[in-house]
Amino acid sequence: MFNAEVLVFIIYFVALFFVGLIFFFNGSNRNGEDYFLGGRSMGPWVTAMSAQASDMSAWLLMGLPGSILAFGFGQMWIGIGLALGTAANWIICAARLRKFSKAAGDAITLPQYLTNRFMSSNKTLQIICAVIFLIAFTVYVASAFVAGTSVFTMLFPNMQEQTARIIFALIIVGYTFLGGFKAVCWTDFFQGILMLIALLAIPIIVMATQNPDTSLLANVYTYTDVGGAQVTCEFGTSLFSSSWQDVVSGLAWGLGYFGMPHIIIRFMSIEKPSMIKKSAIVAIIWVVLSLGAACLVAYFARMIVADELLPVGAQKTVFIVMARRFFPPAIAGLLLAAIMAASVSTADSQLLVASSSFTADIYKPLIRKSAGDREVLWVGRIAVIAVAVVAYFIASSKGAGAQAIMNLVENAWGIFGAAFGPVVILSLFWKRFNYPGACAGVIAGAAVDVIWLFCLSGTGVYELLPGFIAGFIVAVIVTLVTKEPGKEVAELFERASSKDFDE
Repeated sequence: MFNAEVLVFIIYFVALFFVGLIFFFNGSNRNGEDYFLGGRSMGPWVTAMSAQASDMSAWLLMGLPGSILAFGFGQMWIGIGLALGTAANWIICAARLRKFSKAAGDAITLPQYLTNRFMSSNKTLQIICAVIFLIAFTVYVASAFVAGTSVFTMLFPNMQEQTARIIFALIIVGYTFLGGFKAVCWTDFFQGILMLIALLAIPIIVMATQNPDTSLLANVYTYTDVGGAQVTCEFGTSLFSSSWQDVVSGLAWGLGYFGMPHIIIRFMSIEKPSMIKKSAIVAIIWVVLSLGAACLVAYFARMIVADELLPVGAQKTVFIVMARRFFPPAIAGLLLAAIMAASVSTADSQLLVASSSFTADIYKPLIRKSAGDREVLWVGRIAVIAVAVVAYFIASSKGAGAQAIMNLVENAWGIFGAAFGPVVILSLFWKRFNYPGACAGVIAGAAVDVIWLFCLSGTGVYELLPGFIAGFIVAVIVTLVTKEPGKEVAELFERASSKDFDE
């Protein structure tokens, strides 16, 4: 039986699918650059909102508030680190990457850019990057399927998980397959607005109608989690009561942005580098408001629903429970759609980046060098389906092996940031930087990140930080002890660095 909550939810996702149909039939996807990068024609508002919506998955509405609720205010430092990282990425890298990717053979993927930036005929780095993207993003998409399925089954209690997962997958694959980058960006634009409204709505209504007992915030809270373990959380009333590990690890999260392919690809897609400034302002305001509101949701939930959620290990549902408690069904349905929007806006971008990495970095240069525009376009669409199918089976699998794969999602941010962040920064700002240095930086960053994760995670320091530092240092050292880049590479750097280039 349909109620207002369910009806609003369904209408929202029917609208998403029709966006894909519009871009499929209007002829805007003529080749690979159109399908994977929107023909570099995206405006500043769409670029900004799409970048942030694809960044903040359901983690923003479920993971972050749930983590703060369960483990205390020290988890808020992750939000602070992400806000600072977002601002730094837009201010430092966005405009230069738009120019450099255009100058570097009109590159449409990050691996392609890193190869073309040094005018290298060696495809080793491009292929290594593409394989990492393909594997990591497939797992990422699987995690989005899991999050989307959990929301579907909460909204439709009688629906089987498999059915919910299939519906969620079909929605994402449908408009991504049909509409490509433009459909993804435009749907992300509206989903970003919905996510922000939903996050702000709950703190506003609580402050306007409730008088929560703030004395609860200072309590030491002990509960038995769903696995039977005793968990003790001392909330405190100040961020500065957090441990140094919380502060350092939280701020380290921000470093990941410099190497996130599904985010920085938006910088490459904007119509003109001069539009970046407006995009940066929009993106930074959005992320500060969204992350701040997510922290406030957890802050108020600590005083209102902690006793209800924590003993049964249901902290990830904190946003859903608060939305249903304070809003009528029709509005609650829209707020629940925001969680799905967060999952969808990340999964569609990751599907597209994984597809573009296979098509532009493996299929075209290695398998079919003579492939035409139309062939590349349809191979990309088929790759979207293939990645989604693999992700579906990962999300559907059971047992320790499947859980181990899903746990890797939590560390993928660190691997991307450590492996690619230093190399992207150096490629944009250091004229002397060369191809061997880039290869060494990627390998060192990824290796140290993984070693720290498995051997030194007990330090409490997020593995991204040592991985990023190691990747940066190794890239610089190898560059200095190897041959300088040629004259043509130096000229490319000078041309891309020019203030008037590609305006």
